[in-house]
Parts: sequence; C-alpha cells; structure tokens
Amino acid sequence: MTQPDIHSIPLARIDGTAASLANYAGKVLLIVNTASKCGLTKQYEGLEALYRDKKDEGLEVLGFPANNFKEQEPGSDEEIAAFCSLTYDVTFPMFGKVSVKGADAHPLYTALTSAKPDTIGTDAFRQRLVDAGIAASEPPDVLWNFEKFLISRDGKVIGRYSPSMTVDDPVIAADIEKALAG
Repeated sequence: MTQPDIHSIPLARIDGTAASLANYAGKVLLIVNTASKCGLTKQYEGLEALYRDKKDEGLEVLGFPANNFKEQEPGSDEEIAAFCSLTYDVTFPMFGKVSVKGADAHPLYTALTSAKPDTIGTDAFRQRLVDAGIAASEPPDVLWNFEKFLISRDGKVIGRYSPSMTVDDPVIAADIEKALAG
C-alpha cells in the first residue's frame, strides 16, 4: 500500500501561522500527540532532551496537542504554548490543537494511523486503561496521549509506539538512530 504524502497536509503552528511537514522534508520526524493534564505529561522532559540532543543530526520532534482523551488538553493554543514553555522549556515545534481520532480526526492523524495501524507496546497500557474503567480506543485509532509516530527522511511512517513508551526506551532509541543513519 502506498503511503500518502504527509508533507502536503496543511497544518497550523501553535501561534496560528500556516505550516506543513514540507518544512521538515529530509528530516526524521517524531510526531507526538500531547496533553498538559495527563499522567504522561512529564514525557515533555524526555521529548525536549531528545530534541536538543538530536536536532543537529536531523531529528525534529513535533508536538500536536489533542483533547481526545478525558479532556486532558482543555486549554487554548496560547495557554498550551505558555504551559509548554514555562513548565518544560519546550523548544521543539508545537502545532495547533487537533483531534487525533474519530470522525473529526485531523488529516495528518488519519494518514499516520492508516499508514501504521499497529502500535508497538500497547498491550500493558491498554490493560491499564481498562483496569481504570476507561474505554480504550481500538486500532488503528490513537490509544491515548503521547502516542508516537516515527517518520523517515523520505516521509514514510516507519514506527508507532505506545503512549507509555518514553523516548529513551531502547526500541524507540534504536529506531531513531537507524532512521537518522539511513
């Protein structure tokens, strides 16, 4: 199956300016749906550390705030930007709030989940959600906040990782290194 050209999908930066992933053509991308009021929000620290460590090698971490899960991202883009800057000193690119699943899913997330319907490492996290009485999304939908998609330099979706997997997880770290080397 041919993957759609994700570089041509229109986006909005968190400051409202128009953008697309074409701005990052030729780079390795780690796309993450984020939320400010989630138990996983502390992952911003690792994402920022990874970005600072690998951006000169061609890695871009791209954050897409989403309010799809238990309304854990209720703020406006301006409030989200302030939170990210003040709380986690986020310098990686952040985009305007989007929906990552359902009928109103942003075209980027429709393309990402279509290209890579299966997620690595979700079984334990899915069970945690169920045990907490939370209805877990079914594949190919995004399971929760902080799910990660790895995009190769040529724009192909090459990895998809559980929300509970941090960027220092050996699987993610190895896949990023391989993508940067390729």
